[in-house]
Amino acid sequence: MKKIGIVVNTKRPRAEGILSELRCLAEGYDFALYAENAEMAELLGAVHLPVELFAEKVDIALAMGGDGTVLYTARALHRTPIPIMGINLGSLGFLTSVGDSEMAQALKAIADESYKVSVRDVAECRIFQNGTAVGEEPSLNDIVLGWGTSSRIVTLNLSIDGEVVGSFMCDGMMVSTPTGSTGHSLSAGGPILHPGVSGFGINVICPHTLSSRPLVVPNSSLIEIDVTHAAKELILSIDGQDEYKIEQGDRIEIRRSPHPAKFLQLSGHSYFAVLAKKLHWRGSSL
Repeated sequence: MKKIGIVVNTKRPRAEGILSELRCLAEGYDFALYAENAEMAELLGAVHLPVELFAEKVDIALAMGGDGTVLYTARALHRTPIPIMGINLGSLGFLTSVGDSEMAQALKAIADESYKVSVRDVAECRIFQNGTAVGEEPSLNDIVLGWGTSSRIVTLNLSIDGEVVGSFMCDGMMVSTPTGSTGHSLSAGGPILHPGVSGFGINVICPHTLSSRPLVVPNSSLIEIDVTHAAKELILSIDGQDEYKIEQGDRIEIRRSPHPAKFLQLSGHSYFAVLAKKLHWRGSSL
């Protein structure tokens, strides 16, 4: 019997109807369901189980909602071997690669084990204040240092594997995984990195020079960002969640996690088809 963990964005208007379909399909395959949300567990006829305890019971996790739901699930399941299948309850996402109309195909693929597995790098971010490590966080998408309490610029020093790359007067800096390269990094002018690329993208946000350009470095690199001058408090955002307040003298270290994330996709899934649809690529016309 396969044991399926369910994480649902209950704010999505179609969630309840999709859960009814999921319940019927799961019963047909004799799947055991576990749901993070107590109300959703009742609708599914599932066992209520906090996502932090999925590792004790669950074989596969379904993240039902949008890409934000997948990011939440991936962070909660970091360091576990549980693969995730993203079921979109709205418009197609980059991470929620299975549409809600494909629920039957998704459950059949799980039953037959006919899915594709996509292994994605995860970054680990360590935060140092006064020379002491105060936190460590996983990031599937991106790590963004910037904004804060005023519009004043800051000075950030960037080093790769102990070698100084440069000192930048700017609004902030972001480091993205290949998975996150189609998010905030892309909107800031960064390159699209295929998930098979073993690297990290680094963008300086609004640098006070026209010569600064995005970098792509190996995923074996140790990336260090030192806040050498800041007349304001900065915000460190990880996968879109504001996690830490950063001040002058603090340091951020980013490296590849030894625990990648695994995503399950339908056999017909195409990375480039998703890119073309989400980015409205049309090609040339005669």
